[in-house]
Amino acid sequence: MAMIDLQTREEIHAAYLQGEEAVVALFEAHFAPLLVLVQQQRETIVALESRVRVLEDQLAKDSHNSHKPPSSDGPKKPRSRSQRRPSGKKSGGQPGHKGHTLKATEHPDHVQVHRVEHCAHCHVALDAVPASGHEWRQVYDLPPVRVEVTEHQAEIKRCPQCGQTNTAAFPSDVTQPVQYGPRIRAQAVYFNQHHHIPLARTSEIMEDLYDQRMGEATIIAATQQVAEQVEPVNAAAKAHLIQTDEPVHCDETGARVDKALHWIHVASTDAVTYLQVHAKRGTKALDEMGIFAQREGMVVHDAYSSYYRYSAVRHVLCNVHHLRELTFVQEQHQQKWAGALAKLLLEIK
Repeated sequence: MAMIDLQTREEIHAAYLQGEEAVVALFEAHFAPLLVLVQQQRETIVALESRVRVLEDQLAKDSHNSHKPPSSDGPKKPRSRSQRRPSGKKSGGQPGHKGHTLKATEHPDHVQVHRVEHCAHCHVALDAVPASGHEWRQVYDLPPVRVEVTEHQAEIKRCPQCGQTNTAAFPSDVTQPVQYGPRIRAQAVYFNQHHHIPLARTSEIMEDLYDQRMGEATIIAATQQVAEQVEPVNAAAKAHLIQTDEPVHCDETGARVDKALHWIHVASTDAVTYLQVHAKRGTKALDEMGIFAQREGMVVHDAYSSYYRYSAVRHVLCNVHHLRELTFVQEQHQQKWAGALAKLLLEIK
């Protein structure tokens, strides 16, 4: 910064005696440039403080106070604190709750009698003595399971009248010399798709359970067949999510497909859930999903910008994300109102 030569006391006093105009002229000549520099420094400080605040806010955000997923927290994961408050109820099933306790059946599949062979006191043989009663206990278990092979034989007959050779038709689902049946293929698809068990482990499970290792290509083919069969159900689910008056909840989460990052998009109500995997996260994927572009009702989401491109829907923001953002404002900026508002949202719920 350039140095400003201050006037002597006598020059300042002389300007004072000459009047207001002389004082203003002296100030503009010597002090105005200094004030400009001070103002520039002040603006620089304000800008730097703003940038520091933004960077500090970014560093302070994690999965408990922002939209960031838990996978982004890194090795120093924050201690999770549930937003739920004690309900005052006792733990366990509540009155009126339908439990799942094992109950005895009146018609067991097997009855195994354990006989009294001798007296526990005097050791007299009791084989010929009839029982006066029975104490019973029931055990629920699986029978030994093994794969059964059914051979289909189509008769071949020669007509004695015309000499035509006739062969009986096989069932429509029996198309190969050796193949798996529908039940075991459906179970492999259930493990692989519903429970997200990898192909190699699904094949291993089938071998452990049934002593029959199913090839990965067979599991893939069975999965594709089921996908074709459930396509009408998926279409009906999509149509319902477009037309329903209920709020439709939507979200997306990352997943690896063939070692590359893809996104699983979801749209759901209490009764219907539609899932779609796509290489993209934003508008292109949502357009191809084909729900939001046609929907006009309420859509609940986390304020992800791509959802706002659909102006016909009624946008509703997720309160879970509101709570995270209020937690951030309270913790990072010490704003008490944010904690009070979060408490109010929980009380409303």
